[in-house]
Amino acid sequence: MAHSQRENRRMPEVRMSKKLLKVIGKTNAEFRLIGEGDKVLVGLSGGKDSLALVHGLKHIQKHAPFHFEFEACTIKYGMPDEQYEFLSSHCEKYGITHTVYDTNIFEISHDTIRENSSFCSYFSRMRRGALYTFAEQGGFNKVALGHHFDDTVESFFMNMFYNGTMRALAPIYKTGRGFHLIRPLIQARESQLRAFAEENHLQVIGDEACPAMLKEVKMPHARASTKAWLASLEKENKDIFKMFKASFKHIHDDTFLDATRWDRDDIEVESNA
Repeated sequence: MAHSQRENRRMPEVRMSKKLLKVIGKTNAEFRLIGEGDKVLVGLSGGKDSLALVHGLKHIQKHAPFHFEFEACTIKYGMPDEQYEFLSSHCEKYGITHTVYDTNIFEISHDTIRENSSFCSYFSRMRRGALYTFAEQGGFNKVALGHHFDDTVESFFMNMFYNGTMRALAPIYKTGRGFHLIRPLIQARESQLRAFAEENHLQVIGDEACPAMLKEVKMPHARASTKAWLASLEKENKDIFKMFKASFKHIHDDTFLDATRWDRDDIEVESNA
């Protein structure tokens, strides 16, 4: 057995439910997210979702019949009193390579954010860009984020209600920078990830770490109201998210008002060839 594998087996492990591990493993197999020889960078914010993700990948790394590498990266915005030492200590304890990547995102936000733009969306884009830059510099071929199934359902309805589009969060897609973005937790419920953090008494970072909290702006309400609406639906029908998941896999796109998706044999179809 290789030295690194022996080290892996000696490392302490957090408790993760069999049900959650099964969801993560099934998602990886179903969408072929991680395979032999992959080098994966995980965006580690320090919240319950990203902490569950790094430990889920640690479990896969130990038990899967293929070899892959992964590291964690935390984007430092350059805010006053921004501290991530406890995250680095946590990763060291569990044998997870971790880097805190310094940026000046907070400083440049004073001049670059557009008027009436969403501060949360702005900082999310900037954080993603910094993570992509670190991935390019480190030769990673995949970047993993901790979005869960509640996130994709919320995004679906937010896009419908506020943008007039039908769009969710893909389990995997190729970015413009040439590597793939993957979401191994995309079929896990947020409640499972919350339970994971609570069971292991993990110190987690919440919204207080977002630079938008230091701005004197009205916080966005769309996601909070959508989350509350979905919670009320689930209270009335405990299986509603099961129906959402089934519908996301049974899409009859020729039934919508988009003529490009119809199979028409009664008219001549224009060709772009």
